[in-house]
Amino acid sequence: MKRIALSIALLFVVQQSVADEPKQLPDVAYGSHPRQVLDFYQAKSDKPTPVVFYIHGGGWRGGDKKTNPQAFLDKGISVVAINYRYVQNGVEDKVEPPVKAPLGDAARALQFVRSKAAEWNLDKTRIGATGGSAGACSSLWLAFHDDLADPPSDDPVARESTRLYCAAVNGAQVSLDPKELREWMPNYGYGAHAFGLPSFQSLIDNREDVLKWIKEYSPIEHVSKDDPPIAMFYGGEVPVVGASPKDPTHSGIMGVKLEERLKAVDVDVVLVHPERTHPMYKNSTEYLIDRLLK
Repeated sequence: MKRIALSIALLFVVQQSVADEPKQLPDVAYGSHPRQVLDFYQAKSDKPTPVVFYIHGGGWRGGDKKTNPQAFLDKGISVVAINYRYVQNGVEDKVEPPVKAPLGDAARALQFVRSKAAEWNLDKTRIGATGGSAGACSSLWLAFHDDLADPPSDDPVARESTRLYCAAVNGAQVSLDPKELREWMPNYGYGAHAFGLPSFQSLIDNREDVLKWIKEYSPIEHVSKDDPPIAMFYGGEVPVVGASPKDPTHSGIMGVKLEERLKAVDVDVVLVHPERTHPMYKNSTEYLIDRLLK
């Protein structure tokens, strides 16, 4: 009998130990499409943790949520990494414009994460978005856009906020307006696919027809004084507005222009590029850890 009791006690200890282990949940569905899934990495903590919300790059046409969360987990910050529908999936699903698919999915995934706050031990008020390129653009769109929450909705996920505590991005596109972008960089040529158009010239030619979409899905169009702190990191050449950089799609010129807009409304902003370092932040990881733990 003593052996049986001891075995039961040991089993309970093992089960309790497993239950106390931080969760790692791959491919959690937040929607019905195969790409509407996320990975959750739970930081070990006896109190609700801040969250890094990672949106992968790939031009909204490729890429995957695979990431290394360890630097954040070591600091007690949980991580969510999302997949989302590509623009071509948006075309298949008859979403207009196609970019509404990846951006709408990012918003829905964020709401889903907030709906899991109690179950996953998360502080839903401290969520910082990050990503590179298109993932950076998506992060900024969430950071600046008015709250997409629908409080009276019958869907509890839809009631959750889409606002962020902060964002730290790499090589971000900040606008989808061809007129604005060509004024900043005469050789710019990215973004027509966001609106289902075949070329940048066709985007220029049809700008007036899609202007309402450009205004809705360009992050810079939503900047206001109540926006969260932002950090932007760019590599490549020293940004010179009016120049034609080798990689205009990821040029720090966009960071310079967004910084101007943010400073004009007193939003806290950090901009790092080849000619400008920061005494505290070499990269987005350092910024997010500092901000989310303040």
